[in-house]
Amino acid sequence: MKLYLQNFLKYKHLLRELVLRDIKVKYRRSILGIFWSLLNPLMMMIVMTIVFSNLFKIQIENFMVYFLTGQILFSFFSEATTIAMGSIVTNANLIKKVYIPKYIFPISKVLSSFVNLLFSLIAVFMIMLITKASFSATIFLIPVAFLYLLIFTVGVGLMLSVLTVFFRDMNHIYGIVILAWMYLTPIIYPIEIIPIKYLLFIKLNPMYYFIAFFREIILHGNIPSMELNLICILISLISLVLGLYAFYKNQNKFMLYI
Repeated sequence: MKLYLQNFLKYKHLLRELVLRDIKVKYRRSILGIFWSLLNPLMMMIVMTIVFSNLFKIQIENFMVYFLTGQILFSFFSEATTIAMGSIVTNANLIKKVYIPKYIFPISKVLSSFVNLLFSLIAVFMIMLITKASFSATIFLIPVAFLYLLIFTVGVGLMLSVLTVFFRDMNHIYGIVILAWMYLTPIIYPIEIIPIKYLLFIKLNPMYYFIAFFREIILHGNIPSMELNLICILISLISLVLGLYAFYKNQNKFMLYI
């Protein structure tokens, strides 16, 4: 862990440049550029509100904010882990030519997606203003919620990047996994409609806790309970430790497979 931290500080400028490069490449020749990070959740919210708030009559207080608070977090996690997954393979030529701490690549992918998440947060505030939702002082805890999710996502991204080096089918498998994961996360629907016998599957879902934490801050204006904080901290740290361990144990084998 000490070596990881030393290298991270030593190559922090490279990490910043990689993040900036990813953002520029993503929005190259796009007229609206990074503002798509704001427009995408808004357009998705409009569609989902029309379909689920009216057609299926799901009774959720301030459905638009409820949906957005879940959607932007899961979209970040999905995008970040998906692009981090192939980060070692896609940077194979650079890795073979010069020494760079290899974990810099998946972390840079996660951080570039994190920038998009910050822009998406503007969409949440805009909808809160439009729907006249109350703003509470608990919004200052948003960085805590984002930090928990960021650490968890880095850990998952590291693990996926290792798996993809050895098993290229992960690109296809993960697409199915993340789709199922999304439906098992209460983004659109309230957890109250889940039958008790299936509730365990929701409670075993890490994303459920991060979204619940965020909604406590935004929707309900409450300080998340100590129990919820401890669960988020535990999940985040376990993910990060497992990710770093998997990377450390396998990074020397990468050159044989990329």
